Amino acid sequence: MIRLLLGGVLGAVAFGADAQLPPLADPTRPPSVSAESAAPGEPVGPQLQSILISPAPRVAVINGQPVALGQKFGEATVVRISETAVVLKTAEGMETLKLYPAAEKKVAARGKGRGRSAEGAK
Repeated sequence: MIRLLLGGVLGAVAFGADAQLPPLADPTRPPSVSAESAAPGEPVGPQLQSILISPAPRVAVINGQPVALGQKFGEATVVRISETAVVLKTAEGMETLKLYPAAEKKVAARGKGRGRSAEGAK
């Protein structure tokens, strides 16, 4: 009888505590972009989230929607998919979505003193 009563109390406590916890966020879900979450002055538009390069048709994920080369994304048509960018053709012209828009490719300068010299090897 005590086991049954104790089990019921623990179950009620566990159920009650579970009901008060906020839902867990999925850590693998890409961040959503909305007008409320965007910084002031930052344009809100299509966001390139992923690119799949394979022997099959290339596929890009834009705002959570998979699109292949030649397919439509809203009013735009996907005209090019590269390793780091997607080009959309719209009524206004071409729009390039970059996978890493803040990243810039820079060439590292080769300087002296890199590696070991013949004198330092002794």
